[in-house]
Amino acid sequence: MTRSFRRSGALGAAAAATVAFGAVAFGAAPPAAADNGDGFEFTIYSKEVPAQGADEGSEESMAAPKAGDAFTFADDLYKTKGGDKIGRDGVTCTVVRVAGTQVDVNCIGTFVLNGGPGGQLTAQALTTFDTGSESVSAYDVALTGGTGDFKDARGYVRVTPDGDYERMEFHVNTR
Repeated sequence: MTRSFRRSGALGAAAAATVAFGAVAFGAAPPAAADNGDGFEFTIYSKEVPAQGADEGSEESMAAPKAGDAFTFADDLYKTKGGDKIGRDGVTCTVVRVAGTQVDVNCIGTFVLNGGPGGQLTAQALTTFDTGSESVSAYDVALTGGTGDFKDARGYVRVTPDGDYERMEFHVNTR
């Protein structure tokens, strides 16, 4: 599995959600209010944290993915690309289908903010990746709920690769 395949399985990715309610507290630009007043939008960046002891060049990490393969990763979350760290996430992904170079990956993640409102957000996605391509397309991740201040959150996150980072555009509904 290539690094881009493993990283882009991220919800991170897969993406990161809790900053939605705390963007002003961290000095980011205030989120734009949704038309109906029930939510808002904001953007943050994630960068994968290398797993201790992981050997990306090992034979196992280079093997073609097969259904049932699973991997995990963690990201640090930033309010701007290369800016102040504002949180973290943890993601688990499982390969559920392989058809040639097309691989369907089901990922579930949890995101936490440092400071600001309390709680966590959860997200998940079934995403298709082409293991024969070094480039990864943008994909959407569903916000499925949360705890504390985020207990009624729903919406989605648009994840787009951006160099060593992933740009995450949040569209959060609070009702």
